[in-house]
Amino acid sequence: WNVHENNITYRLQVLLRPPPGHSFRLEPDTTGQPPARHSIFRVVTECMCLREEQLGDFFCFLHHTEDELPRTVRSLYRLHTLCIGPYLDVKKVICWVQLLMRSAWLVLPQSHYCQLTVLPSSHSFRFQLTSPSKVNIYIEMMFVV
Repeated sequence: WNVHENNITYRLQVLLRPPPGHSFRLEPDTTGQPPARHSIFRVVTECMCLREEQLGDFFCFLHHTEDELPRTVRSLYRLHTLCIGPYLDVKKVICWVQLLMRSAWLVLPQSHYCQLTVLPSSHSFRFQLTSPSKVNIYIEMMFVV
């Protein structure tokens, strides 16, 4: 975090966890080196057959077709809303977080006296809170897996 005159800036790293039966894998860039800043994450489906057999509380997404999965499971784990093909799309994740933040902000008591402004960014989620005393709080969330 950083304080400068009437501005306070917080930079947070937010851990993204894949849903059960999936994992995120860091893809190397075209030169074979791991990307430093704007990472590309492949979403990998993992076998959950053993858990499905032993506990019966889960379905293996790898070995069942979407039609074989119960309706509730299909709607719950549709990763394609946050992915482009087999890759996690950071822009889609940011849009999703923006929608959640705007909805959550409306029910918080601070929304009555602070103004929330979502700031543009393609690789992180940034927003600004402005209080009646004109103190600006900037928050930037970087997503990591």
